Amino acid sequence: MIKKTKFKDLIIIKNKSFKDSRGYFKELLKENKIKKRFLFTAMSYSKKNVIRGLHLQKKKSQGKFITVLKGKIYDVALDLRKKSKTYGKYFSIILSEKNSKSIYIPPGFAHGFCSLEKENYIIYNCTNYRHKNSEIGIRYNDKKLNIKWPINKPILSNKDKKNMTFNEFKKKFRK
Repeated sequence: MIKKTKFKDLIIIKNKSFKDSRGYFKELLKENKIKKRFLFTAMSYSKKNVIRGLHLQKKKSQGKFITVLKGKIYDVALDLRKKSKTYGKYFSIILSEKNSKSIYIPPGFAHGFCSLEKENYIIYNCTNYRHKNSEIGIRYNDKKLNIKWPINKPILSNKDKKNMTFNEFKKKFRK
């Protein structure tokens, strides 16, 4: 089942799950339903209270299909598409193994998440390859964005600690 959001092309997917006494089988991604082609798949593992992001690629922007294989995350997509009605606004959702939800985030968004359980395994199907030289980040806790993160003391990478503010991003990239 696909559910639209107020953000153009950002959709939530309720995955089909088939359970029996052995466990379950879950359908995660059907390209023909989303009408996108995914070239690159990556996976991350995060301990509880890790925040990753907010990340994006300025060149070769990626659409991302995000699924939690194990655990639970608070997932955030920040609209940075210049002509979008929702520019500078964010969408958030809880994704987990139990709720069987995935999200498709179109190109032009920054993405980040907060891991909420002891072990969190996340898979990313991307519409474009990683382009390391154009990776940038926006501070997860920028007051201008006012994102309601569910934790107070996150674990951050050294790289994410140096992310730019939203105003710095606008000055540099919104011309």
